[in-house]
Amino acid sequence: MRSSAWFVANCALILCTLRLIDGANGLRLCSETDYYYEYTECDSTGSRWRVAIPQSPGACTGLPEPVRGTECTFSCKAGEFLEMSAQECTQCAAGSYSLGSGIRFDQWDSMPAGFSSLATSLENSPHGDDRPTCNSSSWVPQGNYLESNRDECTVSLIYAVHLKKKGSVSFEYQYPDNNLLFEFFIQNDQCQEMDQSADTKWLKLTNNGEWATHTVNLKSGTNILYWRTRGVLMGSKGLKPVLLKNVQIEGVAYTSECFPCKPGTFSRVPGSTKCEPCLRDTYAGHGASSCTPCNTTTQYAAQGSAMCKDRPPCSRKDYFQIHTKCDNEGKTQVIYKWIEPKICLEGVTGAESLPPSGEREPCPPCNPGFYNNDTATCSPCPPGTYSDGKKPCTRCPAGTEPSLGYEFKWWNILPPNMKTSCFNVGNNKCDNMNGWEVAGDYIQSGAGSSDNDYLILNIHIPGFKLPTSMSSHSATEFGRITFEFETVCVADCELYFMMDVNRKSTTVVESWEKTKTRQTYTHVMTKNASVSYTWAFQRTNQPSDVRRYVNDVARIYFISVSNAVDGVSSGCRACALSTQPSSSACVPCPPGHYIDTRTSQCTECPPNTYLVPHATPGPDACKPCGPASKCDKDHTFCYSDCHFTYAEGNATLTYDFSLLGSVGSLMNGPSFTSKGTKYFHHFNISLCGGKSQLAECTDNVTDLSITDSQRENGEGANAVKTFICQSTIIPATGRGFHTALASQSINLADTLLGVTVESTLDGIRARSELYPQTSKKVPDVNFYYRSLGATSSCESGRSAVVTLRCNPEKNAKGELSVPSQCPAGTCDGCTFHFLWESSGACPTCTERDYHQIEGACKGAQQDLLYVWTEPKLCIGGVTLPEKETLPCEGMEFWVRLGAGLGVFTAVLLVILICYFWKKSKRLEYKYSRLVMSANKECEMPGADSCAVMEGENEGDMEDEIVYTKPSLLGKLKAIASKGNGEHYEHVQLNSSHSKALVWS
Repeated sequence: MRSSAWFVANCALILCTLRLIDGANGLRLCSETDYYYEYTECDSTGSRWRVAIPQSPGACTGLPEPVRGTECTFSCKAGEFLEMSAQECTQCAAGSYSLGSGIRFDQWDSMPAGFSSLATSLENSPHGDDRPTCNSSSWVPQGNYLESNRDECTVSLIYAVHLKKKGSVSFEYQYPDNNLLFEFFIQNDQCQEMDQSADTKWLKLTNNGEWATHTVNLKSGTNILYWRTRGVLMGSKGLKPVLLKNVQIEGVAYTSECFPCKPGTFSRVPGSTKCEPCLRDTYAGHGASSCTPCNTTTQYAAQGSAMCKDRPPCSRKDYFQIHTKCDNEGKTQVIYKWIEPKICLEGVTGAESLPPSGEREPCPPCNPGFYNNDTATCSPCPPGTYSDGKKPCTRCPAGTEPSLGYEFKWWNILPPNMKTSCFNVGNNKCDNMNGWEVAGDYIQSGAGSSDNDYLILNIHIPGFKLPTSMSSHSATEFGRITFEFETVCVADCELYFMMDVNRKSTTVVESWEKTKTRQTYTHVMTKNASVSYTWAFQRTNQPSDVRRYVNDVARIYFISVSNAVDGVSSGCRACALSTQPSSSACVPCPPGHYIDTRTSQCTECPPNTYLVPHATPGPDACKPCGPASKCDKDHTFCYSDCHFTYAEGNATLTYDFSLLGSVGSLMNGPSFTSKGTKYFHHFNISLCGGKSQLAECTDNVTDLSITDSQRENGEGANAVKTFICQSTIIPATGRGFHTALASQSINLADTLLGVTVESTLDGIRARSELYPQTSKKVPDVNFYYRSLGATSSCESGRSAVVTLRCNPEKNAKGELSVPSQCPAGTCDGCTFHFLWESSGACPTCTERDYHQIEGACKGAQQDLLYVWTEPKLCIGGVTLPEKETLPCEGMEFWVRLGAGLGVFTAVLLVILICYFWKKSKRLEYKYSRLVMSANKECEMPGADSCAVMEGENEGDMEDEIVYTKPSLLGKLKAIASKGNGEHYEHVQLNSSHSKALVWS
């Protein structure tokens, strides 16, 4: 009370002062138009004061005195407002409305007062610059709704409201693209985020064109509301924006005025709580209490229009062609109809007339599984029977069973289990329009009310039923849907193929932009559940309220769904019969068994083969696994057991890849988008083992709004489990989110083709030139994979090659990498290449990988050592033998032996020299005697005999005979004179008693 009294005293003092000043200045007295009333803040007792606030301070004098106001919790009922001068609730006038204690924002021609759009600068941009800024990113008003940004920038729509009591906020939204994060959260006046559960913070996805409503409770006091969007990653296709409309906040203390009806709406009676839209061909301005009709002769107006528009001359885009239903005579014809509502004028200059109907012609046959019973419609065949659509239904013969499913290839009428609709982006359903129209050979997209309408075609399958022969198998494929389509567009049209499992949420399976030639797409259903398949066609995703591209169409020629539990039969398939002779019932085959068509019995597939799902019965249904791979015991899956053998010449290399681990991971990058968002590609690779050891990639973007119980049941999260998978990772820093985001998880390889050192296998080539070359003698081992699921860019599915390279410098886990020329792992978007360098990729060690070294002989002992041959290019296997010690002869023995032999040889040589010298002397003497005897005919005096007589001792002879060997010159002279018979040798006889005789 003290604070109130103090406030009143101060106000009175201020007013007195102003009156004195105004009186001195001679200002005029204020009228009711010169001021407005507001309440002060509530004090601790819950009281407040009503004070007058001048429109222009200082312009007049004599403002009303402050008076005690209503209680702070006081509010008026819906349809009323608080008249401040009397402080009483008063009904809103016609042409306006009130929520009582709430406010509503439903007009978005411009950003309403109090709302602001804030773009957050990216902190992940390369080099720290802001070249790709987010300044141009914002929430944009589009008349009936707000549209979010279409890029990866973080943009927040902010509105602050002060509540006097507990209240709530509700809004409608469209959120069709899970590549765009959308969250709604609340902060208090201290900028602290209030406690919210995940299901109220993270918005759930909506079907294309459908609006969802989200409501969150608010606390009393200041509440700052945030609608925040952020593109996860910009791919080749643009992001679908979030749309927001009809924001309503409850819990304000009072409404001092009513809200006028926005253009195109009206409220007829006072006290209205909402405004109604004007009917077709009427319009209303701002704050209207009724709608004004247009001059329908020359003008038109759509529902909820603010003005009338002139009708244009009729043209080709104002009508369409359909086939009539078959009549009782089995005839149909092409007719042309105006698109409703008709907005064009006939009979004016430049107008086209409606073309005449075509001639009546025979109706096309019924679709397979249906028959015509002499009526104008086709009826499904009874259970146990089949038909090709042209003949009556027939019961399947013994040993066969009906092949359940649907095949739609004739489009005279819409099949009974299919529905079509049209959703306008701003106004929910299109008026009186089908989304798709049958046209005989195909079904095509309809006209719609505007170019950005979603044209919907839907088929619901309550579940799948495997053939009896496969009912006991652990199936990986419960059914498949195949359709043939084409798109013809000049604008940025897009065809979506979507799936809703168990009516949880619709997800986009695949989409195609702009013109696409006639092609076929197949999707495999790996879960037995109720599913709705949806095709949605949108001519442009830009805001539009006219039909400019009505000739842009999507056509579907053929739709087939296999194993549908409620399906019809177009034929019969072989089944296995019971072994009991009296029974003709079909029985399930054990896993890995095929049906022998000759005996109608189950036969197990040969070793190391796998059973192809839904293959034609017979031995060909079992396909062999690729090189160095083996199948599981159920013959459903080929895998590697981590062992590989390669023989080249006389050498055999044996590998054991189990040391590399069950799953290898690689995160390469970073990469940056055009706006600077940093992201990484994360790969998980499983080389060895069965289904329990496959790699798994999981999105946590769609998991943000999933409850714990749903997560435990495997609902909501997009998980991929296969040999090789890829996720896109966006780090948490700089984005305002508290965790890294994983999105766009895709399957790169679900089938192992084989393991080999060859560079090609099944049309896939291992490009060794993409990696650094190696001179090592151990060959690289290549694992070849393929994903059978086709995509819009890879019609034959994706493929992958994992090259294992022996590198002793790496640890056993090794290191994964992608080619530097292809940082995303692929150069063409369809074939992925990985290099795994590891010591665990080296072959097993054998005796060929080490050699022996002999040690020195010491102390009559010698060591034998074994060492690995360098570089060591093996791992595991045999171990080095232990060191051996052998007896040996030392070096001293051989030295002594050598010295002894040397001395013996020297002595022997001396003896031999002496012996041969002496013998040569004797020979010399004898030779001289022979020479003397040969010259006895010479007439020279001499002794009676120059020979040693018998009995004489050579040593006793005092005469010395000296024989002088001719010199080299002498010999040459002797040779020259040989022809003249002149040849002499000199012999000198020396004697101590007689003169020497010399011959010359």
